[in-house]
Amino acid sequence: MSFPLFHRPGTVVFLDDDPDYLEMLALVLPRQWHVKLFLRPLECINYLQQEPPFWEADAWNQQQLVEQWRAGKPLIPQILAYWSKYTERYALTRVCVFDYSMPAMDGLTALGELVDWPGSRVLLTGQADEQVAVRAFNRGLIDQFIAKQTPDISRHLIDSVDHLLATPNARQSQIWRATLSPEQNALLRIPSVARELAAFAAKRWVEHVAIGQPFGVLGMDARGNVSWLQLDTRDGLRALAELAEIEGVDAASLEDIRAGRKLANLELRQAFGRAGAVQLNASFTLGEEANVLAAVFDIDAAHTPDPANSYQQWLARQDKRAVQG
Repeated sequence: MSFPLFHRPGTVVFLDDDPDYLEMLALVLPRQWHVKLFLRPLECINYLQQEPPFWEADAWNQQQLVEQWRAGKPLIPQILAYWSKYTERYALTRVCVFDYSMPAMDGLTALGELVDWPGSRVLLTGQADEQVAVRAFNRGLIDQFIAKQTPDISRHLIDSVDHLLATPNARQSQIWRATLSPEQNALLRIPSVARELAAFAAKRWVEHVAIGQPFGVLGMDARGNVSWLQLDTRDGLRALAELAEIEGVDAASLEDIRAGRKLANLELRQAFGRAGAVQLNASFTLGEEANVLAAVFDIDAAHTPDPANSYQQWLARQDKRAVQG
């Protein structure tokens, strides 16, 4: 899987007619997930059917950022403003998990009602329903199916949903790929680079976006702290050192840049109107070929979203996993 150019948390919806099972899920699912639990199919379907217009509006907002960038407006301040303004982006459901065996309506029929809903779909089955699930999976009607009799079902379910939450959204990737040059896009698709970038992002951030001008990844952690992972290639170090020299960087630091030991935040600084002094931070390599260099720069709190709008604070304001219906 390639590195997700765009990633953020989202809601996970569960539908099951067994209240005891839902109560168990409420206890064992990761606390960093925003979870909605439903007993009644129609209520759950109605909830998810309300979402497509909001998905469309969010995609339009993202597209407008790229259009403004094409018109000459720096991307990084725009992304930070978007993160600050649209906190309800976290409410959009990324994954739904439906039980197959329900008396009023089976799970596959319920999923069939979600015609325009763009998230990932998981079907929970009993042993007698597995052939139905296999056929549904082969027809592309579901993204995963999980047998309830699977050993350690809770862990298996969490791992499956985690995988789907980490899977890139095709439309969002298309929007942000437009900011990358063909060469930059090719670098991010190198398997070893993509793998190490994904591991770095998962460890450090809950939300990120990769862009090409400047080249790197802007990410935010659950508490609202924002940092920039600058990306460069060894072939670009000489040009970076020349720009640093124009900005008055000393000779020893210039040699660190040329040798790939440090990177300078010149383009990041330019995005904020050249505010503050040039920073040089230690670099590290990404990928097996060691041609891609990266360095982390913290974004000053003056430019970042209000911590009250962080994912952690947003999650604390939501319902406490009460079963709906």
